[in-house]
Amino acid sequence: MPSDRFYSRLSHSLGATGLRLVGRLNTPVYRLSGGRIGGKVGGGPVLLLTTTGRRSGQPRTAPVLYLADGERFVVINTNAGNAKTPAWSLNLRADPEAEIEVGRKHSRVRARIAEGEERADLWRRHMQQYSGWDYYESKLDRDPTVFVLEPR
Repeated sequence: MPSDRFYSRLSHSLGATGLRLVGRLNTPVYRLSGGRIGGKVGGGPVLLLTTTGRRSGQPRTAPVLYLADGERFVVINTNAGNAKTPAWSLNLRADPEAEIEVGRKHSRVRARIAEGEERADLWRRHMQQYSGWDYYESKLDRDPTVFVLEPR
């Protein structure tokens, strides 16, 4: 089975356009299979995050790696090491109300940005689950944002 590092390099080599295309294909497959297909990347779990487009006002769904933290979910906007900040992250900053799908379970959440010790702890725990984060971060000229998605 390929390593997390393999998936990290593959996702980075796809570029932002390639990742968007893969995301568009992954979303309906994930939904049809209840997350059995498209629900993991390199051993890391994937959820579907639906935000409100900051310009369009329309719902936008993206597959995103996550860390489960009790009732909360943690996502990081590395965009697989691509320079462009992912749209879902910009949308969450504009409107923190969102919905997630984990398997067949749908939940409404509110996002907030983790900072300081909390951010460091969540980053470390994410790394234990999916080692690609450090590779992604090494490719960026920005600090990745760690979002905590709390139930509402």
